[in-house]
Amino acid sequence: MMPEVKVFAGSGNMMVAEAYRQANPEVCIAYPITPQTTIIEGFDKFVADGKVKTEFVTTESEHSAMSACIGACAAGARTVTATSSQGLALMWEELYIAAGMRLPIIMANANRALSAPINIHGDHSDLMGARDAGWIILIAENAQEAYDNTVVSFRVAEDIRVQLPIMTTLDGFITTHAMERCEILDDATVGAFIGEREAVNPLLDTDHPVSHGMFANLGGSYMQLRYAQRLAIDASAAVIKEVGDEWAEICGRPFDMVETWGMEDAEYAIVLMGSATGNARHVARDLRKNGKKVGVVRIRVYRPFPFEEVAAAVAGCKAIAVLDRADALGAQYGPLGLDVSSALYEQANRPKIKNYIYGLGGADIPLSLMYDVYENLEGVVAGTVDTKLEFLGNR
Repeated sequence: MMPEVKVFAGSGNMMVAEAYRQANPEVCIAYPITPQTTIIEGFDKFVADGKVKTEFVTTESEHSAMSACIGACAAGARTVTATSSQGLALMWEELYIAAGMRLPIIMANANRALSAPINIHGDHSDLMGARDAGWIILIAENAQEAYDNTVVSFRVAEDIRVQLPIMTTLDGFITTHAMERCEILDDATVGAFIGEREAVNPLLDTDHPVSHGMFANLGGSYMQLRYAQRLAIDASAAVIKEVGDEWAEICGRPFDMVETWGMEDAEYAIVLMGSATGNARHVARDLRKNGKKVGVVRIRVYRPFPFEEVAAAVAGCKAIAVLDRADALGAQYGPLGLDVSSALYEQANRPKIKNYIYGLGGADIPLSLMYDVYENLEGVVAGTVDTKLEFLGNR
């Protein structure tokens, strides 16, 4: 039986709230922050209207919100939240605890700049601050993907082979608030796909008492547990592919950790994440009409980082540009630039790399900048353009 599909105009935040509704979590704990707020406002209305069984809890800060999420999830409840920017930064201590305790919390993050100076617009600075906390991280290009990523996240996080929290992210204001053509599947289909959470070692199972968050003293127990955490997030890649393929079969939309366009014979490519991908793809299409062999590689799953897929995607290129929407101050490249460079390090005929920092604090990304990037890649190969880190479009 084919699933029913509802087509409507929706924003990324609306789509995340809809996915939360269909997952019907027992607990949602959150604190409002721009541009995430409408996710929680939308979901709170579902709670008020009796469309979910969720216990909705408001707290005095994001640190408290994640602390309470940890308690609820450890007790055995399917638990969701959402945040952004300074809110995610305030959670930093608790992010490590959630991952270290192997709690499958689902959190939407509206990707936004960090202070100072104060800025409420989109870039990837906040999520990069959390990239090593042990969370699986997905990055949507558009509102539809914000929905798909969220639906898939529940199955992946709660899988017995994973048991890790997932951050499903979308770019602030660009994806969170812009209205697009969107599709959601009927509640029965999505509910059956996600299923019920089968909690592992829940605190409220008094017949089988357990301890959580113990003190790991000397003797290597801390290192052993961190190693187990590393094995789990590495193993999650196969689970993401498995669950993503199953969802793609149901909804008809591909779910790949790395998406490529024009890479079959590309000599030059842009590698990036998030909402700016459409700009790069549009320019690549135009350049293809003029005989330029260019392509685009978009990373949808940032943690665990898809090293093999990225290396395979750019294997035939002469040069690639990695576009970072965050900086890694003091490092040679931006965060994504460092990851891509690492992925290509052992490749015998790896392409030259040019790394750009772009779009910080919501700075505009006109198509002209994408044309410049492709043109500069030809210069990199010719030796007329150096490969040093550059701020794209900076005045």
